Amino acid sequence: MGIEIERKFLVRGAIPEGGCSRIVQAYLCLDPERTVRIRIDSESAFITVKGATVGASRSEFEYAIPIEDAAELLKLCVGKPIEKVRHRVAMGPHLWEIDVFGGANAGLVVAEIELASESEMFDRPGWLGE
Repeated sequence: MGIEIERKFLVRGAIPEGGCSRIVQAYLCLDPERTVRIRIDSESAFITVKGATVGASRSEFEYAIPIEDAAELLKLCVGKPIEKVRHRVAMGPHLWEIDVFGGANAGLVVAEIELASESEMFDRPGWLGE
């Protein structure tokens, strides 16, 4: 079983330099106990199933799917698709993913880091907020 351990933060100040890609995603299921997400990220697509979050962990299963299938599945999703640009910034042994949202969420900038354990320590860059 896949386990995702991540921490999320708001970003304050300038976004650091890093590779980026455009993402469109939407949800087939938004139940508090599970979510099912479709995501198109530049030239690839994925379906992701996540369980309920306990602490900073939750089960996660992600599989590549054809972009054409993802485009059709987006039409079945709940609500409008979410649009964002994801910047990837390596810092030490970690990779920060910084999402700059567009559309209805324009102005929101969130950084997340995946960890090996909930107690793993990491450096907090100066641009990291709450």
